Amino acid sequence: MTPRLAALLPDLAPWRSSRDFRLLWTQGLVTYLGSVMALIALPLQIKDLTGSPLAVGVMGAVELVPLVVFGLYGGALADAVDRRKVIVLTEAGLGLLAAVLLVNALLPTPLLWPLYVVAAGVAALAGLQRPALDSLLARIVPHDQLAAAAALNALRWQAGAIAGPALAGLVVAYAGNVPAYATTVVCFCLSVLMCRRLSSVPPVEHATKPSLRGIAEGARYAWSRPVLLGTYAIDLAAMFFAFPNTVFPFLADELDADWSLGLMYSAGAVGSLLVSLTSGWVSRTRRHGLLVVFGAAGWGLAMAAAGWTSHVWLVLGCLALAGAGDMLSGLGRSTIWNQTIPDRLRGRLAGIEVLSYSIGPQLGQVRAGAMAGWTGARPAIWTGGLACVAAVGLLTTALPKLLSYDARTDEDAARRRAAAGGPVDPGPVVGDAA
Repeated sequence: MTPRLAALLPDLAPWRSSRDFRLLWTQGLVTYLGSVMALIALPLQIKDLTGSPLAVGVMGAVELVPLVVFGLYGGALADAVDRRKVIVLTEAGLGLLAAVLLVNALLPTPLLWPLYVVAAGVAALAGLQRPALDSLLARIVPHDQLAAAAALNALRWQAGAIAGPALAGLVVAYAGNVPAYATTVVCFCLSVLMCRRLSSVPPVEHATKPSLRGIAEGARYAWSRPVLLGTYAIDLAAMFFAFPNTVFPFLADELDADWSLGLMYSAGAVGSLLVSLTSGWVSRTRRHGLLVVFGAAGWGLAMAAAGWTSHVWLVLGCLALAGAGDMLSGLGRSTIWNQTIPDRLRGRLAGIEVLSYSIGPQLGQVRAGAMAGWTGARPAIWTGGLACVAAVGLLTTALPKLLSYDARTDEDAARRRAAAGGPVDPGPVVGDAA
């Protein structure tokens, strides 16, 4: 293998240096493979019960309030208690909700309302769990390996996102919802066992109890950092305008290609995987704001093209390109967050991060479902893609510091690097505004 080719391959340093990273990586893959079964089966079941795109899109609205409330509280909780305990308990709760879906699917006539109740419960538990998971990375991986760890985590997600939706689509189409939900239950049981083996991750010294005041402190810190605001705002806008997954069942119908539904859900992960498999360069990149901006704009353009074309294979190709853009943007966001946020605020800021990358898709489902009911699936997709590009341009103009972010010179990154024991670039470093 030539040195140039080797430099493109993923950096495996986090995998070699951290047992907990290896364990968390494997657990995340098992969880995702199980979750995606339910993620595919649930909207399809609502579609079969109602025949309404809006009814499918309403699932996003049902999830929104629990996600906001418990996401913010979960961030404060992650700073105050052992993060491993939070992960184990919420993972067990998600397994119980999967069991509810299984029981409902076994009824002679499945009920509609439990599907929405479970969707709200999953959003609440995910909101509690994600800050603990996301804030854990900087505690178990050396500072200079954070970008590589983000790429490896993305690779894990993509492996599940490619195999999972395609497999789930086949399982639901040919075997029904019961086997899909049963698989979800089994995967969560395995995940809980693996989470219990993680090392304890106690809070930092003098950590405060979860409170509104603590949440407000995290929000003030985020508001005072234009770079962080830019990552949140761009991701929120990109997902709100150009996250059309909820209308994929109807798009497959419009294209007379029901067989393509699973591929539509997994196509984005194919594009993301191509980026991850050549992500060795990420460890050497310092301008991560550029990745956020151009990745999000590429996501929107590719989604617009996917909605415009009527050839199913071109649609799948455009969705793959969208996934590549989203992957670039995600790598930039994750690295900036881990490089700049102090550990004492990491849980609370992770709660805000959860909102930035979760509220957008939830609202995006409602937007896409409502518009598809009015105009059809394809116009709902391509107009959203163009709106995404416009929003990214406006936000970049309003928050120029994101585009100019450089890990070598950014003051917050220098402080975080010093706290982690790494080298600090020369130059003045001002005090912590928070």
